[in-house]
Parts: sequence; structure tokens; C-alpha cells
Amino acid sequence: MRDSQRGGIISKAIFLIFLVIVIGLVYVARHPILRVAGRIWIVDEDPVRSDAIVVLGDDNYNGDRAAKAAELLKAGWAPRIVASGRFLRSYASIADLTAHDLSDRGVPVDAILKVTHRAENTRDEIDVIRHLAAEKHWRKLLIVTSNYHTRRTAFICGRLFPQDIDVRVIAAPDADYNPDSWWQSRLGLKLFLHELAGYAVAMWEVRRTSPSSSGVALLEIPFSFSSSEL
Repeated sequence: MRDSQRGGIISKAIFLIFLVIVIGLVYVARHPILRVAGRIWIVDEDPVRSDAIVVLGDDNYNGDRAAKAAELLKAGWAPRIVASGRFLRSYASIADLTAHDLSDRGVPVDAILKVTHRAENTRDEIDVIRHLAAEKHWRKLLIVTSNYHTRRTAFICGRLFPQDIDVRVIAAPDADYNPDSWWQSRLGLKLFLHELAGYAVAMWEVRRTSPSSSGVALLEIPFSFSSSEL
């Protein structure tokens, strides 16, 4: 009986020691682990000569997405930029703000196509862009969004766009999200958790949509665009 009790105590002690060692190792390696987690959300594909560059709405205060799109245009990757954005009021939209940011960065006005819509999330916005590409007969697109938002964007594009349209997702470095230290700021932590939840929701929303399938029936989101002929 005593040997049995002694064996149980020794087993528990060994388990506790093992647990402490594991916790210690996780604590010591927490920064590398968090960096890997922070980089999981980032997809940055190589650009190709395309029909248009698309800037997704809800850019940050610095206009980092617009800055990246302007850089791509000036490098000759596409002849035009689509400034996508939802209505804020009947007389103003995020697309207006993005177009302003693009102009400030040297993009000619006649190279900017403003697309305003009522999309409430990334999936709906990508659907708007899909319809626009079909209307314009575009076959290659560069979609620019914030670094932390790229994996979700790439996932949704892969589900909604047909196979005959080549879509590349380009990461814009974001002043509010550093993948190597995101946990050290409240905003970085908020963005990380927001993407975690957003990706899960996106997976649920497109669960019945085959990857890169054509002719899928999707929600029609009203949108309009304004520019000179592009």
C-alpha cells in the first residue's frame, strides 16, 4: 500500500516538473512563437502586369494601402487603380478618401476609378470587384490591402473569382500592425484578434463555394463607379 502511494506521489511530481519545464520553454520562446503567429496572416504575392490595381476600402489613417497601390502603378504594373469603398454618407464614401490619397501620391486623376458600394464586409467587397472585373473584361488584377488582412482576402478571392481571372494579393505595410511585435500594442492585438475572428467568419460564409469556381450565385451588392473612360 505504501509503495503504491509512494509511486503515485513520484508520478505526480514528475508530471509537475515536466509541466513546469514546458511552461518555462513556452515562456522563453514566446516572442518567436508570437512572431510566427503574427506572420501567419500575411500573404504577399509577386505582382504581374495587370488590367487594374484594386485598393480595398477602410485604409488606415496614413493611407498605407493607397501608398502601396501608387507605388505599383508608377512601377508600371497596371494602367489604372480602382479605389473601392463603402458609402459613409449619401454624399461621401471611403472611395473618395482613397482617391484623394492616391492623387496626393502622384496618381493621375484619369487613372483612378472610384467604386462606391454598400458592402459590409470583405466578402461583399470582393464580390463587387468580381462583378466589376466581369463587366470590364479584366483578366488580371492586383488587390492591395493591409498586411494583416491579406490572408483572409486571398482566401475569399480564391473562392469567389473564376479560374480565368488571375488575382494577386499584395500586402501594404501597415503602420498599425507590425507582425514582429503586434502583441506589444493594444491596436496590434486588436487587429490580430479581429483577423482571427474575421477569417473564421469568412470560412463559414463561403463554405458552400468551390475554390475558384465560375458562375457561382452570390449576393448582389449595389455599386457605382465614376471616372473618365478607363
